[in-house]
Amino acid sequence: MSRIAYVNGQYVPHKDAAVHIEDRGYQFADGVYEVCEVWNQHIIDMPRHFDRLDRSLRELRIAWPATRKAVEFVVKEVVRRNKVNSGLVYIQVTRGVARRDHFFPGDDVAPSIVVTARNTSPAAADRQAEAGINVVTYPENRWPRVDIKSVALLPNVLAKQHAKDNGGKEAWYIDDEGNVTEGGSTNAWIVTGEGVLVTRPADSGILRGITRAVVLDLVNREKIRFEERPFSLEEALSAREAFVTAASTLVMPVVKIDDRIVGNGHPGTVATALRHLFHTATDLQKV
Repeated sequence: MSRIAYVNGQYVPHKDAAVHIEDRGYQFADGVYEVCEVWNQHIIDMPRHFDRLDRSLRELRIAWPATRKAVEFVVKEVVRRNKVNSGLVYIQVTRGVARRDHFFPGDDVAPSIVVTARNTSPAAADRQAEAGINVVTYPENRWPRVDIKSVALLPNVLAKQHAKDNGGKEAWYIDDEGNVTEGGSTNAWIVTGEGVLVTRPADSGILRGITRAVVLDLVNREKIRFEERPFSLEEALSAREAFVTAASTLVMPVVKIDDRIVGNGHPGTVATALRHLFHTATDLQKV
Protein backbone atom coordinates (compact mmCIF):
# COMPACT_ATOMS: atom_id res chain seq x y z
CA MET A 1 0.00 0.00 0.00
CA SER A 2 1.28 3.45 -0.91
CA ARG A 3 1.74 5.62 2.18
CA ILE A 4 0.08 9.03 2.46
CA ALA A 5 1.48 12.16 4.12
CA TYR A 6 -0.17 15.46 4.99
CA VAL A 7 1.88 18.52 4.04
CA ASN A 8 0.54 22.05 4.49
CA GLY A 9 -3.07 21.37 3.60
CA GLN A 10 -2.67 18.49 1.17
CA TYR A 11 -2.71 14.70 1.43
CA VAL A 12 0.03 13.50 -0.91
CA PRO A 13 1.85 10.22 -1.67
CA HIS A 14 4.61 9.78 0.88
CA LYS A 15 7.22 9.41 -1.86
CA ASP A 16 6.28 12.83 -3.25
CA ALA A 17 5.94 14.68 0.07
CA ALA A 18 8.26 17.70 0.32
CA VAL A 19 8.73 21.05 2.00
CA HIS A 20 10.34 24.19 0.61
CA ILE A 21 14.13 24.51 0.90
CA GLU A 22 13.66 27.69 2.93
CA ASP A 23 11.37 26.12 5.48
CA ARG A 24 12.81 27.22 8.82
CA GLY A 25 12.67 23.67 10.11
CA TYR A 26 15.21 22.74 7.43
CA GLN A 27 17.28 25.92 7.75
CA PHE A 28 17.34 26.42 11.53
CA ALA A 29 15.62 23.41 13.18
CA ASP A 30 13.03 26.09 14.04
CA GLY A 31 10.16 23.77 14.83
CA VAL A 32 8.66 21.20 17.18
CA TYR A 33 7.14 17.76 16.91
CA GLU A 34 5.09 15.09 18.63
CA VAL A 35 4.86 11.32 18.20
CA CYS A 36 1.74 9.42 19.30
CA GLU A 37 1.34 5.69 19.57
CA VAL A 38 -1.44 4.05 17.58
CA TRP A 39 -2.72 0.89 19.26
CA ASN A 40 -5.57 -1.28 17.96
CA GLN A 41 -6.82 1.61 15.79
CA HIS A 42 -6.77 4.04 18.72
CA ILE A 43 -4.49 7.05 19.14
CA ILE A 44 -2.97 6.90 22.60
CA ASP A 45 -3.05 9.93 24.91
CA MET A 46 -3.67 12.43 22.13
CA PRO A 47 -4.93 15.16 24.54
CA ARG A 48 -1.69 15.00 26.54
CA HIS A 49 0.42 15.02 23.38
CA PHE A 50 -1.47 18.02 22.02
CA ASP A 51 -1.13 19.83 25.34
CA ARG A 52 2.63 19.34 25.14
CA LEU A 53 2.65 20.40 21.49
CA ASP A 54 0.81 23.56 22.51
CA ARG A 55 3.39 24.27 25.20
CA SER A 56 6.32 23.69 22.82
CA LEU A 57 4.78 26.04 20.26
CA ARG A 58 4.19 28.72 22.88
CA GLU A 59 7.74 28.43 24.21
CA LEU A 60 9.09 29.07 20.70
CA ARG A 61 6.40 31.64 19.84
CA ILE A 62 5.14 29.61 16.89
CA ALA A 63 1.43 29.78 16.11
CA TRP A 64 -0.72 26.70 15.59
CA PRO A 65 -0.92 25.94 11.84
CA ALA A 66 -4.68 25.48 12.21
CA THR A 67 -7.12 25.09 15.08
CA ARG A 68 -6.35 22.29 17.50
CA LYS A 69 -9.53 20.47 16.47
CA ALA A 70 -8.52 20.71 12.79
CA VAL A 71 -5.07 19.28 13.51
CA GLU A 72 -6.64 16.46 15.53
CA PHE A 73 -8.83 15.64 12.51
CA VAL A 74 -5.80 15.61 10.18
CA VAL A 75 -3.88 13.30 12.53
CA LYS A 76 -6.76 10.82 12.62
CA GLU A 77 -7.24 11.08 8.86
CA VAL A 78 -3.56 10.36 8.16
CA VAL A 79 -3.78 7.29 10.40
CA ARG A 80 -6.94 6.17 8.56
CA ARG A 81 -5.54 6.75 5.08
CA ASN A 82 -2.42 4.76 5.93
CA LYS A 83 -4.51 1.95 7.47
CA VAL A 84 -2.37 1.99 10.62
CA ASN A 85 -3.65 -0.53 13.13
CA SER A 86 -0.68 -0.37 15.51
CA GLY A 87 2.16 2.05 14.91
CA LEU A 88 3.15 5.70 15.22
CA VAL A 89 1.83 9.03 13.97
CA TYR A 90 4.28 11.95 13.67
CA ILE A 91 3.36 15.66 13.75
CA GLN A 92 5.88 18.40 12.93
CA VAL A 93 5.21 22.14 13.00
CA THR A 94 7.80 24.72 11.95
CA ARG A 95 7.77 28.52 11.85
CA GLY A 96 7.22 28.33 8.10
CA VAL A 97 8.90 29.29 4.84
CA ALA A 98 10.78 32.58 4.69
CA ARG A 99 13.99 34.12 3.34
CA ARG A 100 16.90 32.79 5.39
CA ASP A 101 17.33 35.18 8.30
CA HIS A 102 17.91 34.44 11.97
CA PHE A 103 15.16 36.89 12.97
CA PHE A 104 11.59 35.65 13.08
CA PRO A 105 9.71 36.32 9.84
CA GLY A 106 6.63 38.58 9.82
CA ASP A 107 3.16 37.53 10.84
CA ASP A 108 2.29 36.98 7.17
CA VAL A 109 4.41 33.79 7.19
CA ALA A 110 2.23 30.80 8.06
CA PRO A 111 3.58 27.87 10.09
CA SER A 112 4.25 24.64 8.21
CA ILE A 113 2.80 21.29 9.25
CA VAL A 114 3.68 17.72 8.24
CA VAL A 115 1.87 14.62 9.51
CA THR A 116 2.92 11.05 8.70
CA ALA A 117 1.97 7.64 10.05
CA ARG A 118 3.30 4.12 9.75
CA ASN A 119 2.64 0.65 11.05
CA THR A 120 4.99 -1.05 13.48
CA SER A 121 5.08 -4.60 14.79
CA PRO A 122 3.77 -5.03 18.35
CA ALA A 123 4.95 -8.66 18.27
CA ALA A 124 8.52 -7.60 17.48
CA ALA A 125 8.40 -4.98 20.24
CA ASP A 126 7.13 -7.56 22.73
CA ARG A 127 9.94 -9.94 21.77
CA GLN A 128 12.44 -7.18 22.37
CA ALA A 129 10.86 -6.42 25.75
CA GLU A 130 11.10 -10.09 26.71
CA ALA A 131 14.85 -9.98 26.08
CA GLY A 132 15.51 -6.41 27.25
CA ILE A 133 17.84 -3.87 25.68
CA ASN A 134 21.36 -2.56 26.27
CA VAL A 135 22.02 1.13 26.89
CA VAL A 136 25.32 2.93 26.40
CA THR A 137 26.21 6.07 28.37
CA TYR A 138 27.12 9.36 26.69
CA PRO A 139 28.13 12.78 28.07
CA GLU A 140 25.26 15.28 28.27
CA ASN A 141 25.82 17.73 25.40
CA ARG A 142 22.41 19.27 24.68
CA TRP A 143 21.07 22.78 25.09
CA PRO A 144 19.30 23.42 28.42
CA ARG A 145 15.78 23.63 26.94
CA VAL A 146 15.28 19.94 26.37
CA ASP A 147 11.82 20.41 27.91
CA ILE A 148 10.79 21.78 24.49
CA LYS A 149 10.20 18.94 22.02
CA SER A 150 12.25 20.62 19.31
CA VAL A 151 13.29 19.11 15.98
CA ALA A 152 16.89 20.09 16.81
CA LEU A 153 17.96 16.52 17.49
CA LEU A 154 21.56 16.36 16.25
CA PRO A 155 22.96 15.71 19.78
CA ASN A 156 20.44 12.88 20.15
CA VAL A 157 21.45 11.46 16.77
CA LEU A 158 25.11 11.44 17.78
CA ALA A 159 24.35 9.84 21.15
CA LYS A 160 22.15 7.13 19.68
CA GLN A 161 24.65 6.37 16.92
CA HIS A 162 27.35 6.05 19.59
CA ALA A 163 25.10 3.56 21.37
CA LYS A 164 24.51 1.60 18.18
CA ASP A 165 28.24 1.54 17.40
CA ASN A 166 28.82 0.05 20.85
CA GLY A 167 26.12 -2.61 20.82
CA GLY A 168 23.31 -0.60 22.43
CA LYS A 169 19.72 0.18 21.46
CA GLU A 170 19.61 3.44 23.42
CA ALA A 171 21.97 6.03 24.92
CA TRP A 172 21.75 7.41 28.45
CA TYR A 173 23.00 10.95 28.93
CA ILE A 174 25.24 11.51 31.95
CA ASP A 175 25.50 15.06 33.32
CA ASP A 176 28.52 16.76 34.90
CA GLU A 177 27.52 15.45 38.34
CA GLY A 178 27.50 11.84 37.18
CA ASN A 179 23.71 11.58 37.13
CA VAL A 180 21.59 9.99 34.42
CA THR A 181 19.38 12.61 32.79
CA GLU A 182 17.43 10.67 30.16
CA GLY A 183 17.82 8.61 27.03
CA GLY A 184 18.43 9.80 23.50
CA SER A 185 14.70 9.41 22.81
CA THR A 186 13.37 8.02 26.10
CA ASN A 187 13.00 8.73 29.81
CA ALA A 188 15.17 6.66 32.17
CA TRP A 189 14.08 4.69 35.27
CA ILE A 190 15.63 2.33 37.81
CA VAL A 191 14.38 0.10 40.61
CA THR A 192 16.73 0.19 43.59
CA GLY A 193 17.91 -2.83 45.51
CA GLU A 194 15.24 -1.95 48.10
CA GLY A 195 12.54 -2.13 45.43
CA VAL A 196 11.94 1.63 45.08
CA LEU A 197 11.15 2.94 41.60
CA VAL A 198 13.17 6.09 40.78
CA THR A 199 13.12 8.56 37.90
CA ARG A 200 14.51 12.07 37.52
CA PRO A 201 12.09 14.99 38.09
CA ALA A 202 10.83 16.58 34.88
CA ASP A 203 11.03 20.16 36.10
CA SER A 204 14.27 20.73 34.15
CA GLY A 205 16.94 18.83 32.25
CA ILE A 206 14.62 16.25 30.65
CA LEU A 207 11.54 16.08 28.47
CA ARG A 208 8.26 15.65 30.31
CA GLY A 209 7.42 12.38 28.57
CA ILE A 210 3.78 11.50 27.98
CA THR A 211 4.52 7.79 28.42
CA ARG A 212 6.39 8.79 31.59
CA ALA A 213 3.24 10.52 32.86
CA VAL A 214 1.11 7.44 32.19
CA VAL A 215 3.61 5.26 34.06
CA LEU A 216 3.43 7.66 37.01
CA ASP A 217 -0.36 7.28 36.96
CA LEU A 218 0.10 3.51 37.04
CA VAL A 219 2.63 3.76 39.86
CA ASN A 220 0.13 5.69 41.97
CA ARG A 221 -2.73 3.38 41.04
CA GLU A 222 -0.78 0.21 41.80
CA LYS A 223 0.77 1.73 44.96
CA ILE A 224 4.36 1.06 43.86
CA ARG A 225 7.03 2.62 46.07
CA PHE A 226 8.40 5.58 44.15
CA GLU A 227 10.84 8.47 44.41
CA GLU A 228 11.15 11.30 41.89
CA ARG A 229 14.79 12.37 42.20
CA PRO A 230 18.09 12.33 40.31
CA PHE A 231 19.98 9.05 40.30
CA SER A 232 23.64 8.51 39.51
CA LEU A 233 25.18 6.17 36.99
CA GLU A 234 26.70 4.24 39.90
CA GLU A 235 23.26 3.81 41.45
CA ALA A 236 21.90 2.61 38.11
CA LEU A 237 24.71 0.07 37.79
CA SER A 238 23.79 -1.41 41.18
CA ALA A 239 20.03 -1.28 40.61
CA ARG A 240 17.75 -4.27 40.76
CA GLU A 241 16.30 -3.34 37.36
CA ALA A 242 16.13 -0.50 34.86
CA PHE A 243 13.92 0.50 31.98
CA VAL A 244 13.10 3.31 29.54
CA THR A 245 9.80 4.80 28.44
CA ALA A 246 8.60 6.53 25.27
CA ALA A 247 5.67 6.40 22.86
CA SER A 248 7.86 4.37 20.49
CA THR A 249 8.97 1.83 23.12
CA LEU A 250 6.29 1.98 25.86
CA VAL A 251 8.00 0.42 28.89
CA MET A 252 11.20 -1.25 27.68
CA PRO A 253 13.39 -3.17 30.15
CA VAL A 254 17.13 -2.45 30.25
CA VAL A 255 19.35 -5.44 31.01
CA LYS A 256 22.80 -3.94 30.42
CA ILE A 257 24.40 -0.52 30.92
CA ASP A 258 27.70 -0.16 29.05
CA ASP A 259 29.49 -3.42 29.91
CA ARG A 260 27.62 -4.04 33.20
CA ILE A 261 24.69 -6.41 33.63
CA VAL A 262 21.66 -4.89 35.39
CA GLY A 263 20.23 -7.06 38.15
CA ASN A 264 20.14 -10.67 37.03
CA GLY A 265 20.47 -9.75 33.35
CA HIS A 266 16.76 -10.31 32.61
CA PRO A 267 13.81 -7.91 32.41
CA GLY A 268 12.62 -7.03 35.90
CA THR A 269 9.21 -7.67 37.39
CA VAL A 270 8.32 -3.98 37.84
CA ALA A 271 9.08 -3.04 34.24
CA THR A 272 7.30 -6.12 32.92
CA ALA A 273 4.19 -5.42 35.00
CA LEU A 274 4.08 -1.76 33.97
CA ARG A 275 4.39 -2.72 30.31
CA HIS A 276 1.51 -5.19 30.56
CA LEU A 277 -0.67 -2.66 32.39
CA PHE A 278 0.24 0.34 30.27
CA HIS A 279 -2.84 0.63 28.05
CA THR A 280 -5.18 0.27 31.03
CA ALA A 281 -4.14 3.79 32.10
CA THR A 282 -4.13 5.59 28.74
CA ASP A 283 -6.62 7.80 26.95
CA LEU A 284 -7.86 5.93 23.86
CA GLN A 285 -9.28 7.83 20.90
CA LYS A 286 -10.80 5.74 18.12
CA VAL A 287 -9.47 6.57 14.67
